[in-house]
Amino acid sequence: MTTPPEPTAGAFLGREHQLPVRIYYEDTDFSGIVYHANYLRYLERGRSDFFRMVGISHTELAKEDTAFAVIHMTLDFKRSARVDDALVVRTTYDRVKGARLYVSQKVTRGDEVLLEAKAEAVCITLDGRPRRPTARMLSQLAPWLADGEP
Repeated sequence: MTTPPEPTAGAFLGREHQLPVRIYYEDTDFSGIVYHANYLRYLERGRSDFFRMVGISHTELAKEDTAFAVIHMTLDFKRSARVDDALVVRTTYDRVKGARLYVSQKVTRGDEVLLEAKAEAVCITLDGRPRRPTARMLSQLAPWLADGEP
């Protein structure tokens, strides 16, 4: 029996993580365009797979009493995606300040920008209290930050 392939976690181009996303019928509303709330799911996948690709596991973080909560997000919708479109979620982690992580994201179709997003997440304990990211997490994330420093 052959082992099925792992789902793609995307790839890096410079400091930008790129995650391909295919649009399925289930992603669309009655008009045939992607339902706006689904973009939040694609953006979350981009942020999570970025972490996965740099060696930060949510499962391991939970063992260290660490998780994340998005506390602020801005979305600028520019164009609509439709069924069968091949999109790319582009994610950069820009900086870490205390317990906060600042993230920039775009969803593109070819060279066309469909959505731009800015997210602010806070590192928390599993009972919801803010905490600084672990030293291990900061060292794994540092090379990908805009200034190279956590």
